Amino acid sequence: MIYLSYNFEILPLELGREILIAELGEAGFESFTETEVGVIAYIKKDEWNETLLNDIQILESSAFKISYTKEEIAQVNWNIEWEKNFNPIIIDEKVSIRAPFHAKPENVEYDLIIEPKMSFGTGHHQTTHVMVQHLNDLNLTDKKVLDMGCGTGILAIFAEKKGANFIDAIDNDAWCYENSVENVERNNCHHINVYEGDAALLCDKIYDVIIANINRNILLQDIKTYSASLKKEGVLLLSGFYVEDRPAIEAEAKKYQLKKVNYKERDNWVGVKFIKF
Repeated sequence: MIYLSYNFEILPLELGREILIAELGEAGFESFTETEVGVIAYIKKDEWNETLLNDIQILESSAFKISYTKEEIAQVNWNIEWEKNFNPIIIDEKVSIRAPFHAKPENVEYDLIIEPKMSFGTGHHQTTHVMVQHLNDLNLTDKKVLDMGCGTGILAIFAEKKGANFIDAIDNDAWCYENSVENVERNNCHHINVYEGDAALLCDKIYDVIIANINRNILLQDIKTYSASLKKEGVLLLSGFYVEDRPAIEAEAKKYQLKKVNYKERDNWVGVKFIKF
């Protein structure tokens, strides 16, 4: 399959990159690689058209300076590429995250095998890292869990290994859906249901724990839905945003009976734990 890549340079970087990724995702771009100066966005060539960027509002904003280059990428064996670049990690000396071609480490409590391909969620990104830490602090035995924006399925898989006996994993990206299904099977998980879709799938569903590692704009839009799908005294874990976005996230959560309990921070990225009261 042939892809096109857009290499964006953004000033100011942090807020601009987050907004741009959100808008490009709505326009059909299906994966992103953050760089020191911006982001590289990928889209299938057969889904591209000349007016693709016309509705990307941030490109017209005087508050940001954004330039880009575009190139065609020939079909790539993503497994080989990940073998070159994906190194195993261990979080808090308890959770191992590795690819199938890595040896299993000794003396870890949880071993997660993830082949990420083009999906988000290897544990290397700061937001996935802090979400793994939050989940590791929870008792998930016999809990009903939702992993919203599941990417590779890594957090849903970890939830099952922590004892959750019913997990829904949802992503609106077809590639992420397929990758999550593969990783669920690879980790011999039997309690995870993977769906392609968005928060509209949550109608009439109730969970003990909801995980959403997405981005600021989607979180602000969907916090109301998450709260409606959470049991009283249930746990909501949110990440995918920067330290400076935390007040806005917490203010929106407070509107829907969600109380901040604590948060974890890593390289200016944040993961916040809420309880529904």
